Amino acid sequence: MYPEERQQHIVDRARREGRVDVSWLSEQLSVTGETIRRDLSLLERHGLLRRVHGGAIPVERLGFEPALAARDAVLIAEKDRIAKAALAELPEEGSILLDAGSTTARLVEILPVDRQLTVLTNSLPGALSLATRSNLTVLFVGGRVRGRTLACVDPWALESLAQSYVDVAFVATNGISVQRGLTTPDQAEAAVKKAMIASARRTVLLADHTKLSSDHLCRFADLGEIDTFITDTGVDERIAAEIESHGPRVVRA
Repeated sequence: MYPEERQQHIVDRARREGRVDVSWLSEQLSVTGETIRRDLSLLERHGLLRRVHGGAIPVERLGFEPALAARDAVLIAEKDRIAKAALAELPEEGSILLDAGSTTARLVEILPVDRQLTVLTNSLPGALSLATRSNLTVLFVGGRVRGRTLACVDPWALESLAQSYVDVAFVATNGISVQRGLTTPDQAEAAVKKAMIASARRTVLLADHTKLSSDHLCRFADLGEIDTFITDTGVDERIAAEIESHGPRVVRA
């Protein structure tokens, strides 16, 4: 197992179990305790885990929200597959809404050059990336920029969305569960995501498997409000079927 694979395994287990222990990881992954401690220190510097005595816990347990750069650095292959699958949800022409996030950012990178689309986005990096594309009309949903996610929020963003109606909204989330629907740590971002869903004819959720069964402070949608949920093959088929029974079509890319 390569170091990157081992570190991703550590993060996945921490999010799933709520914590990881150095001794258990050392035994299960057949490496020394010192190697595991170096991994945990690296993951803490990336803002994904917080070191505690004997192990580490995911930052989500502390109410922290990983910065965009930290989220960009993990599950790269899975996010690329999700973005490619999302291309099938694009209209031939018309308008789309792109939420801020590390997975939606992958979709920004591969939007086709042969379709005339109007793109609304509250993502500062996304708007800058798309602005020079001759086949796209880019409308920036402005407002207060959150430094952690580089997403625009608050009244200006909400007012822009209230006056808009697009064919498809591609939305991101920090957590998804059957019990509590879609959740995110920040109240302002939750309000914008809710407004995005209300501003779209169809809503497509893009989220990797680590978001499953993870609940955060602010709810912004029920599963029944989502038309399609695109995720990766790390999602168990049984869980995918349970989610589908509550409304959205599930695509495992």
